[in-house]
Amino acid sequence: MATASAGSLKTWFLETRPQFLILTPICVLVGVGAAAYDGFHLQPLHVILTFVGALLAHISVNVLNDYFDYRSGIDLATNRTPFSGGSGMLPAGLLKAQQVYVLGLASLVGVGAIGIYFVVEWGWQILPLGIAGMLVVYLYTTHITKNPLLCAIAPGFGFGPVMVVGSYFAQTGQYSVTAGLASLVPGFLVSNLLLLNQFPDVEADKVASRRHIPIAFGRQISARVYAVLMLATYVSLAVSVGVGVLPLTALIGLLTLPLAVKTVMGALKNYDDIEKLMPSLGSNILVILLTTLLTGVGILLGLLLD
Repeated sequence: MATASAGSLKTWFLETRPQFLILTPICVLVGVGAAAYDGFHLQPLHVILTFVGALLAHISVNVLNDYFDYRSGIDLATNRTPFSGGSGMLPAGLLKAQQVYVLGLASLVGVGAIGIYFVVEWGWQILPLGIAGMLVVYLYTTHITKNPLLCAIAPGFGFGPVMVVGSYFAQTGQYSVTAGLASLVPGFLVSNLLLLNQFPDVEADKVASRRHIPIAFGRQISARVYAVLMLATYVSLAVSVGVGVLPLTALIGLLTLPLAVKTVMGALKNYDDIEKLMPSLGSNILVILLTTLLTGVGILLGLLLD
């Protein structure tokens, strides 16, 4: 951030929080891979539009979160970490708040335009999922974060059912159990990503009257919830393979289990010591990215067994 100048392309790029955007193509891979595994022919244009739409949605939620956190005063009170606290562009005066808001809205409009394309292509059935996803993007910071249950569910819903199942529908024009079960892996993991990243921000988030799980129930209980969600990730994957919906090769997603156990143990031990919790925040991101990626690759490898 030190080398970024006000209004420069680098500043705008950093505003999107690019270090987190890698999650988008990985989640899209799971949905597109599930479509290929189910025997559907993939059209390059549909795959590209799916990726662009998902990326715009992720950019929009990141940018709008930055804007609303700045307006509420959270960004001025928080201690930023590599994993939480926003991009830092607005508090540093490198961008104007209204400019950031326009970027967030423009990205969301782009999502809507791509959604309309798929409605024309496949029919109205994608609308409920798409509208729900766009509402989560816009309302997450201002409304959803004030309800502990919704705040816990919304991130996983956005990157699980919305992104994975939406990616599947964009290729096939229909929904399936394959995509639904595959979406549980990133669903549980991304909810866990936001949950653990909220630990350092508890005091600052109270300034804006947020009420997520660490605020409502404390960090100790939140660490236990984190552990349960991590367990649910691997159980859901194993069950999905066990009942024959996902291919046996999808079990390569279990390779990250040792790292996940280490991360959970760190969270349970250091939930109230943010400095010591930092390594767990980093390994948590690795678990999320690698587990989702391996699951998606494993689903594609299932084509070799058919």
